[in-house]
Amino acid sequence: LGNRLSALGRREEALIATHEAVTIQRELAHSNPDAFLPGLARNLNDLAVFLAHLGQREEALEVIQEAVAIRRHLARLYPENFLPALAVSLNNLAVYLSDFGRQEEALEITQEVITIRLQLAQAYPERFLPALALGLNNLATRLSEVGRREEALEAIQEAIDIRRQLAQAYPEKFLPALALSLNNLATRLSKIGRREEALAAIQEAVSIRRGLAQAAPQAFLPDLARSLNNLGNRFSDLGRREEALAAHEEAVRTLAPFFLRLSAVFADQMETMVRNYRDACQAAGREPDGELLAPLRRRSP
Repeated sequence: LGNRLSALGRREEALIATHEAVTIQRELAHSNPDAFLPGLARNLNDLAVFLAHLGQREEALEVIQEAVAIRRHLARLYPENFLPALAVSLNNLAVYLSDFGRQEEALEITQEVITIRLQLAQAYPERFLPALALGLNNLATRLSEVGRREEALEAIQEAIDIRRQLAQAYPEKFLPALALSLNNLATRLSKIGRREEALAAIQEAVSIRRGLAQAAPQAFLPDLARSLNNLGNRFSDLGRREEALAAHEEAVRTLAPFFLRLSAVFADQMETMVRNYRDACQAAGREPDGELLAPLRRRSP
C-alpha cells in the first residue's frame, strides 16, 4: 500500500501506511523470524525511502541501517535469495551517509555493493548486469565526492560499456540508462580537463535522448533538457559561444512547458538553466529572449 500511495504522490499517507506495516511485521518477526524477517526488512527499506523523500534524513538513516542489519543476517544464511536485496539496502545506506557528509563511509558501502553485484552478475549476467552498471554509476559519484576523479572516470566508463552492450540487445529498455551514464561521463571528463572528449560524450547523450523524446516526449523531454544544458556548458568550456547559446536556449525552451505545469518539481533545474542561458547570452553579446523568460519569471517560486 505504501508504494502505491507514494506512486500517487501521497507521501505522507505512504509513510503512515509503511510505519504500520513495519510495526506489524516486527511483532510477527519476533515470534517467527524465518517467515517474517524478509518482509520486515523490505518494509524498513521502503520506510527509509519515504522518510528521506520527506526530509527526515536522520530517521531514514537509522531505519536503513536496521534494514541492512537484517538483510546481512539473511544473506549469510541464504546468499542466493538475499544478496540482491542486501545490495539494494546498502546502496540506499550509501546515499544517506553521503547526504550527511560521511563520504568515506558512503564510498566503502558502495564498494561493498559492487562486490556483491559483480558476484551476482558473474553467475547470472542477464539478470544482474543492469544492477552492476547502476552500482558502477553510483560508485563514480562516491569516488568523485572524495576527490578520486580518475577512479571515478574508470567506474563510469565501465558502467557505459555494460549499458552500451545492454542497449544494443534491448534498446527500448536500456538506452535511457546509457544516456544517463554518458551525461555523467561528460561531467567527469570536463572536471579533469578532457574537454573534447566531454563534448563527444554529451553529444551522444543528446542524440540518444532526442530519439527517446521523439518517441515518448512526456517521459523524456526533461532528460533531454538536462543534457542540452550540459551540452551548452561543454561548448562554453571550448569557447564555442554561439553553439553554447543555442544549446542553453533549447534547454530552457524544452523544460519550460514542464516547469509551467509543475513549477515546484522543476524549479531548481529551471533556475540553473535560465542562469546558464543568461550567461551564454552575455558571452555571445546577445540579449536574452524576453518572450521566453517572461512566463518563467511569473511562475518562479
